[in-house]
Amino acid sequence: MAFTSNTGQTRSSLAEINVTPLVDVVLVLLIIFMISAPVLQSGIEVSVPKTRTVKEITQQRLVLTINRNQDVFLGDQLVNIHELAQKLHQQSADPEHQVIYLRADENVPFGAFASVMDAVKQAGVTNISIVTQPLEAKASTEGGN
Repeated sequence: MAFTSNTGQTRSSLAEINVTPLVDVVLVLLIIFMISAPVLQSGIEVSVPKTRTVKEITQQRLVLTINRNQDVFLGDQLVNIHELAQKLHQQSADPEHQVIYLRADENVPFGAFASVMDAVKQAGVTNISIVTQPLEAKASTEGGN
């Protein structure tokens, strides 16, 4: 870009920016976010049981998780089982219409599962869905002729 000064001389401006370093930095940041995003979203490691009938989760709901060590998580936060009913009651103004997804590791004893269910019922929540995975398709030779 050129312009004329008061003395009649033509000068060029230094307004052009070299975008190559900017593009390099942006691409490096993009790669960093692409690598770290799946790690951040992985959440709590739970091996949920497999069943034949599985309904796909379509809405964002409150998720309770019981991991293999019988730790209870509300969302991503570790919660004491004795404080669970109080925390659930604080989360919702209308607990009767609150929907909760319960993810439990398949190796969790039924007693731990029942304790969490009892705490959820004490909070007044009656709509609880248990999260499972679909059974993988078996080979066509199984159960055939």
